[in-house]
Amino acid sequence: MKNVLVAASALALLGACSKQVEKTEDIRPVRAIKLTASDVDVNAEFSGEVRARVESQLGFRVGGKIVSRKVDVGTLVKKGQVLMQLDPQDLQLSQAQALASLRAAETNRDLAKAELQRYQELRRQSFVSQAVLDSKESTYKAAQAQVDASQAGYRGQSNQAAYAALLADVDGVVTAVSAEIGQVVAAGTPVVKVAKSGEKEIVIGIPEDKVDTLRRVEDVQVRLWADPGKTAPGKIRELSPVADPSTRTYTAKVSIPDTLAEAKLGMTAVVQFASKTPVPQIKVPLTALFYEKKASSVWVVEQGVVKLVPVAIGGVAGNDIVLAGGVKPGQTVVTAGVNLLKPGQKVTILGNDLPVAAPAPAVAGAAK
Repeated sequence: MKNVLVAASALALLGACSKQVEKTEDIRPVRAIKLTASDVDVNAEFSGEVRARVESQLGFRVGGKIVSRKVDVGTLVKKGQVLMQLDPQDLQLSQAQALASLRAAETNRDLAKAELQRYQELRRQSFVSQAVLDSKESTYKAAQAQVDASQAGYRGQSNQAAYAALLADVDGVVTAVSAEIGQVVAAGTPVVKVAKSGEKEIVIGIPEDKVDTLRRVEDVQVRLWADPGKTAPGKIRELSPVADPSTRTYTAKVSIPDTLAEAKLGMTAVVQFASKTPVPQIKVPLTALFYEKKASSVWVVEQGVVKLVPVAIGGVAGNDIVLAGGVKPGQTVVTAGVNLLKPGQKVTILGNDLPVAAPAPAVAGAAK
């Protein structure tokens, strides 16, 4: 009886092992977009700062100790206005020394001239030789040359004494002060920054992958953060050929028209670049392309099933590919997981809302 029970148990186990496992349907999860055709080629925005087109770093042309500062940041100045003053005592002493040297040279010159005139009269009476007269003429010419040199030295020292006062070279506003009273500065050290009144511009930083594209854009619009409802046309005045070492962006300067008169230095502004293509284009991410036998295709989703559709490549637009043929707007194209699919494969699209292909997404840039 015991053996019978053991045999029955073994048969039951064998029957359980031989039971076929139910097959599950292979449905791949993918990401996809719905194709659209658009004539928007570039649509990018960058924030920047309003600055004066001309901004000068001013410094004394001579070294010395600062004894007076007559401006602060934000002070409106006129051309020729005194901004700072150095201690002029040493410069005035040098000027006085140069003047004394000039007076001594003039005295020697006058004496040499009078002596030359006497010897010329003696020569007419044949009381002295021509050689003696030539010597007196040489002495006079040397004295005159010494006067000329002393006059040049005196003028130079007079200029040096005048340089003790730092003057504004343009009408504008003081944007920075980097030295204080009592500080000793060397010649040429920047102590005051003055922004020239008049034309302003917006300074922005452009990413390296957008430089060549935005360089060709002619439709440039600017607006102030303080007044976003008002826009005005702008123009790229300057685009740096070298990236900024800290931000790795390329500095661009966009001119502000006179119609944006409310723009003040330091304000935040937005520069928008926009351009259109002659005909609408269909763009897909590079990850949507499937390469097989040197041909490019995309997976089109229809009723939950994919099929491989050959496409013609029309070019590259940033990180996207322009499709010149093979698909049409409204179709759904797989953008991720293309190498794991096969014709007739059932798929499920990740995400509740199917995204629409964005041909030219706006790019936000930070202020420089």
